[in-house]
Amino acid sequence: MNEHDEKPPKPADPAEGQGNTRDGGDESGNRLRKELPQEVPGAGPAEAPAARETPAEPEPEQAPEPQPDPEPRLTGRQRLAQGVWPPRVTRAQLIVAVLLFGLGFGLAVQVASNSDSDNALRGARQEDLVRILDELDDRTQRLEDEKQGLEKQRDELENSSDQAEEARKQTVEKERQLGILAGTVPAQGPGITMTIQDTKGTVEADMLLDAIQELRAAGAEAIQVNGVRVVAGTYLTDSGKGVGVDGNKINAPYRFKVIGKPQDLEPALNIPGGVVQTLEKEQATVTIERSTDIVVDALRAAKRPDYARSSSQ
Repeated sequence: MNEHDEKPPKPADPAEGQGNTRDGGDESGNRLRKELPQEVPGAGPAEAPAARETPAEPEPEQAPEPQPDPEPRLTGRQRLAQGVWPPRVTRAQLIVAVLLFGLGFGLAVQVASNSDSDNALRGARQEDLVRILDELDDRTQRLEDEKQGLEKQRDELENSSDQAEEARKQTVEKERQLGILAGTVPAQGPGITMTIQDTKGTVEADMLLDAIQELRAAGAEAIQVNGVRVVAGTYLTDSGKGVGVDGNKINAPYRFKVIGKPQDLEPALNIPGGVVQTLEKEQATVTIERSTDIVVDALRAAKRPDYARSSSQ
């Protein structure tokens, strides 16, 4: 046989082929595992049917969302408060508010003034109140007597047979009465004497004027102060440590001679909060004496009016 003759190939060993195949497969498998991501472990094929056969559990019911509470109902007072505040002021409302404020302020001032005037009577004793009532009754009676006197004169003039003579008599009487009031003639009659001692020099002209006005209101017909006749036109002024009466300076003690009904004159000066209490608050001493015979002899010169004339002329 020739050396160049080809030898028949040997049959492949199955074990060897398997080994190569296993080696190549292992290498390719390792390479794929490195390239692929890590597998997530899951249920095996055997467990898959069981998982499919198991019924799905029902999802839990969700609780209903809480509904917001309805708006609470407002009471009448709350609705009124919401309507009033915040205020919505118009021009008309502002004008009405100003007018109401002015009216209320005026009423408050009036009530306060009335209360001040009544404080003296509220704090008065029972006997003082009785005396004030008696004085008012006496004034009423005095006015009633004056009215009756005038009516009597009218009747005498109407019924007299000699009306001219009766008129003359009444004219003379009227002139005498007017002379007493005007201070042109002296006067005499019952009345009081009031003496004011002022050692501190605190008595002023307005206090003496209050005393004169109170005496006139109580029915004084003739008044004389320290030799000066007091008439309708008398005025008082402060003059140093004394007081001026119609321009005549007088000094303490001040002595009043007053003709009138003593039962009316003295209580009028002693009423609570009256002349005597006011002077005593100024540390003055007041003395009042009743008398059945008071003489007022200070005279005033008759003065002809500059402009007034009798309507009978």
